[in-house]
This record gives sequence, structure tokens and C-alpha cells, in this order.
Amino acid sequence: MPRLLDKGLDELTVAVFKMGEVAQQALMLSLRGYIRGKDSTEDVCELSEMLVAMTTEVEEQAFRLIAKYQPVASDLRIINSYMKIAYDFERYGRYAWDISSISKRLGGLEKCEEWIFEQIGEMSEEVLQMVKTGLTSLKKLDSDLAVSVATSEQKVDEMYFNFIEKLVKEAGITNQCTISSLLVVRYLERIADHTTYLCESIVYIVTGKKVTLR
Repeated sequence: MPRLLDKGLDELTVAVFKMGEVAQQALMLSLRGYIRGKDSTEDVCELSEMLVAMTTEVEEQAFRLIAKYQPVASDLRIINSYMKIAYDFERYGRYAWDISSISKRLGGLEKCEEWIFEQIGEMSEEVLQMVKTGLTSLKKLDSDLAVSVATSEQKVDEMYFNFIEKLVKEAGITNQCTISSLLVVRYLERIADHTTYLCESIVYIVTGKKVTLR
């Protein structure tokens, strides 16, 4: 016989999945706007604010479930993990907003050297694919798929440090492109980190084991 708690957990799951979709949309808009020189600030800001509100709702749902049903340890593991994942999705929205704001204030990549354009594009696609993998593993509760993001995270870290090293060697005099691209690659690296946090939570939900994927 289904428990009353199960309905609440299902509703919480749906809310977190929806957050993931909104967060992914915000990242895609901001990164592709930055790369293509298109101002996406207004749309990304709206999505970012939506994610903040959705995080609050997830937290309230979680606290209601805890207070009303006094869930056992396995249920608490799921509820706690979903709260952490919701926070990671909220951070995606904030980073997306930051990237769009940088693009609007300092310009996109249209005046940058070709290697900067190429490396930002490559790193963006790697991070977006990583985010997609994280969302898929969450929806399927696939812990093996979640663990696989560790390889991508290491690749993003390597891209990040390679970009910094090359920027120091070749950028020369500091300019708008140098500043904006440096900030954006830092945000990309942080998005990748939050994706590993998300996937660590998925592994914990499925297996009860706490793993470190960084």
C-alpha cells in the first residue's frame, strides 16, 4: 500500500526535475548569447530569479514532508539530497546571469582572438554536455552515469588552467576581452564543479554511499 509520504516525495521529485530543466535553459541562453554576441540578459535574469523562487519552494516542500511524516533514514537521504541538488541548480542560474551580465557590460567574443573564441566555445559545450548528463542521471537515478561526470570535470579543469596559462602568455595588455573571457571560464569551471556535487547527491540517493567525484 502506497504511503502518504510517497506522494509528497513524487511531488518533490517533479519540482527538482523542473528546476533542472530551467537551469539548463538558463545556461544555454547565457553561454550561446555570449559566444554569438547576443544580449540574453533579460531572459536569463528571469530564469535565474525563477530558480531562486523554485529553490525556496523545494525547501518548503522538504520541510513539510519532514515535519508531517517524520521520514525514516532512507527517505531523509532522498529529501536532503534533493535540497542540495536544488541549491546547485540555483547556482547554475546565478552563474548564467553573471555570464550574461559580463557579455552585456564588457562585450562578447566578436573582438577576441580566434583561439579565445574557440576555447570558450569548446569549454562551453563540454560543460553543457556535462550538465545534460547530470540531468539525465538524475531523472533515471543512474548512479553509474552520475559517476561518469568525474572524467568530464577533470577535462573542464584542464581546459580552465590551460586557458589561464595561454591568456597570461598571449593576451598581453589587459583589455575587455581578457577580463570578460577570464571571468566566464571561471564560471564554467564552477558550473562543472556544481554538476559533480549534483551527481554525488544522485549516487547517495541510489546507493546510500557518499562519493567524491572531484
